[in-house]
Amino acid sequence: MVLSEVIGNVVCTQKDESLAGKSLLIVKAIGLDGKRLAPFVVAVDLIGVGIGEKVLVVNGSSARQTRLTKDKSIDSVIVAKVDSIDLGKE
Repeated sequence: MVLSEVIGNVVCTQKDESLAGKSLLIVKAIGLDGKRLAPFVVAVDLIGVGIGEKVLVVNGSSARQTRLTKDKSIDSVIVAKVDSIDLGKE
């Protein structure tokens, strides 16, 4: 899983039928300090998040392990919204 931030959305008027009804968001990995890292990916949003929210993203074959993405042409999926991060004592 990759800690990421939602930075935008993608609108497609024509797409593969396996993506029908699914929202596509642009996400960028972030470090623990909150700074954005390169590169960005387009991920399927399974949970209903918005721009500026921190999320967990899975990529590759892991993205096709959910009930909604099984056997679909999907490489990145938002699977959780991050409410907080506790690093403990430094």
